[in-house]
Amino acid sequence: MKPKAFFGEFFKAKRIEMQLTLREFCKTHNLDPGNISKMERGLLKPPSSKEKLEEYASYLGIKRGTDDWYELFDLAAACRGEIPEEILEDEKLIKNLPLIFRTIRGKKVSQKLLDELSEKIRRT
Repeated sequence: MKPKAFFGEFFKAKRIEMQLTLREFCKTHNLDPGNISKMERGLLKPPSSKEKLEEYASYLGIKRGTDDWYELFDLAAACRGEIPEEILEDEKLIKNLPLIFRTIRGKKVSQKLLDELSEKIRRT
């Protein structure tokens, strides 16, 4: 599956939850059905504009701060090959990204890093 498809699948599932066809959804919100169809199929990247994503969220009935809100924005960033902005603003988290990436890839993590992570978890 193409990475861009993850955002599109989520978008489409939310639209279908509203019981709207692609054409109905686009007509209601004055959107181009061709572009929305391409986005839902992963042929077009999700928008990079925060404002456009917020607009789409409102059209899909997704409320700010909900799990669906964050999923929409996180999937958009991931499908564009980006790290979400709020993560990039967290200096401590940025320093731990290499550990997270190695863990996701299944690479061996040093004992020192594991000990540091365990200590951080205990303090939380």
